[in-house]
Amino acid sequence: MENDFSSVLLSDAVGEFAKLPGIGKKTALRLVLHFLKQPDEVVSGFTNSLSVMKSGVRFCEICKNISDNKICNICANTKRNHNIICVVENIKDVIALENTQQFFGVYHVLGGIISPLDGIAPSDLFITELIERIEKKKPDEIIFALNTTMEGDTTSFYLFKKISKFDVKISTIARGVAFGDELEYTDEITLGRSIKNRVGFEVGN
Repeated sequence: MENDFSSVLLSDAVGEFAKLPGIGKKTALRLVLHFLKQPDEVVSGFTNSLSVMKSGVRFCEICKNISDNKICNICANTKRNHNIICVVENIKDVIALENTQQFFGVYHVLGGIISPLDGIAPSDLFITELIERIEKKKPDEIIFALNTTMEGDTTSFYLFKKISKFDVKISTIARGVAFGDELEYTDEITLGRSIKNRVGFEVGN
């Protein structure tokens, strides 16, 4: 970025913060100046936590959710209903659904949705792992809880074709979530009702 500052170090730091989603140059400058005022141990704690997270975080071996251990806390919880698997796009959707306190099954995180325009193909997602999980665990129900966008519906239809050969109920969240909405931005009451009042998945939904 163009150096508008008297300090190259300050300019470089602002440039790095400005690379974050939703962070413009002015906000980046405020954040950098905030850290400049903090004690060394505060800044070190912040940067160290990011470094430790980046090197230590992993994918759950079962559901592909982000986890500190081989098995995430949700999959390790024996009180959850492991016969109901909710398929979501990413960890933000897991958090959104958990906040509703209306779902007590387990999850499968795809790591994205099919989007040819963005170069994301089925092979780029954890779809093979989902199929293998269904073959091995033989769950009672698979719930599609993907964003109600064209890409989300395309992904759901693709999964339906892959899963329909199994003896498993396939459902989707109720359309209380408006078309085009993302789950993470849907209020908890609406999302909770959508997962609780889910309906059978049909081609053309």
